[in-house]
Order: sequence, then C-alpha cells, then structure tokens
Amino acid sequence: MVVVTYDKLPPLTIGPHERVFVLTGAGISAESGIHTFRDQNGLWQRYRIEDVASPAGWHNDASMVWNFYSQRRAQAEEVAPNPAHYALAELEAKLENRLFLCTQNVDPLHERAGSRRVCHMHGELFKSRCENAKCHTPPHEDHGVYLTHETIPNCVMCGQRLRPHICWFGEMPFELDRITRELARCDWFITIGSSGAVYPAAGFVQEVRSHGRARTIYVGPERPDNAGHFDECRLGKAGEVVPVLFA
Repeated sequence: MVVVTYDKLPPLTIGPHERVFVLTGAGISAESGIHTFRDQNGLWQRYRIEDVASPAGWHNDASMVWNFYSQRRAQAEEVAPNPAHYALAELEAKLENRLFLCTQNVDPLHERAGSRRVCHMHGELFKSRCENAKCHTPPHEDHGVYLTHETIPNCVMCGQRLRPHICWFGEMPFELDRITRELARCDWFITIGSSGAVYPAAGFVQEVRSHGRARTIYVGPERPDNAGHFDECRLGKAGEVVPVLFA
C-alpha cells in the first residue's frame, strides 16, 4: 500500500476497454456542505442515530423521524455539487456504461452535477415509499412533500403512511446483487470520501481484491479504517484530487 498526498502520484490511465467502479461516501458531500453524523454541532448531533435512522425509531416516533428528514431535505436544497461531483460526471460522459458509480450518500449532488447512472445503495433523500412492505407501489420523487406537509402523508394505493426511501440501520442496502456483479468485473475500484467503517460498503475493496484483477485506489483527506486493503491512498480533498485523478 502506498499512502501519499494526491500530487505525488501520476494520474490514472484507464484502458479503452477497462471498467471502473467508483464508490463515494459522506466525505465528497461534506465538501459541498452536507453535514455528516460525525460532524460537531451538525444536524445529527441533535438526535440519536438509532432514533432517526432505524425501523425502531420510526415505530417509536414517526413524526420526529419525518421532521428530521424534512430538515435534511431543506439543507440539501441549499447546497451545490463540488468539482469532484462534476469530474465524475465528465468521466461518465467519456466511459458511459464502463463506469459504475455507486454512492453511500442519499443526496442528489451527483445527479445535479450531470451523472445519469448513479446507484444509491442507501436510498434517496428526495424519494418516499409506502411503509407497508406488502404494498408494491414503487418509490416516488416528492421534492415538496417533506417541506410542505406537517403531518406524514399516506400512500395513495393502500392508505398507510409514507416513509423516507432511506436504508436505515438494520435494513438491507439497495441493489446489492447488481453491485456484486459490478465489483466482480471491474478493472479499477476507486473509493472517494468513505471512512471505511460502514458495512457492507467498507468490505467492497476486499471483495474486489478477492477476484485478483482490479487496482484499488482510495481518495480522501485522511486514511480510512480499511486503508490496508488499497493499493494506493491518495490523501487530499475530493474536490482537489478527483478533477486531476484521471489522465
């Protein structure tokens, strides 16, 4: 493993037939002003994670959870993509479906920057779905619902409450089968701004290495918890590193 500041290594050269898997975490959005639950004095500091990000929290006080995500939405409306988001959108325009962009973030900053093929493994902040697991109404976008309804809206199909389309602690992340397939066939695995502490995403780099074919690169301001599994850790802010990461 090589751990250096981002300007000490040359850009990555992606071959004409090579596939790239990019995993983004809270660090890339934090540079745009999205608070993480690790921030001091941020939105998360006023709530216990288990109260607002778990099925039990929803069961115990759905109104508080609804209000919490209303605040998160209001915050997300005020921020814009940073250079790292735009650089990944440009990479997608060049590689097209040879780039698989998977994010742990629920904000829409990748899409706002122009990315069109984003896999949100932890859900999407501006979507809701029925809380009834037997109701097959698909998740839907509702940018105004959280900001204009003081009470929790009901599903138009079955009448039960809507809930945030978010993967809470204790729930299964979305699209894991698709993610697993992409991990198995990528030639480059690049993690940007993820702490390496939240599973299953923190284990993706080990899964890639088990296939023995991909180069593994980490980008972030400091070493992640799983740093030992990367070929290179390029230390620096995502907004500075990612725009010069690829040749």
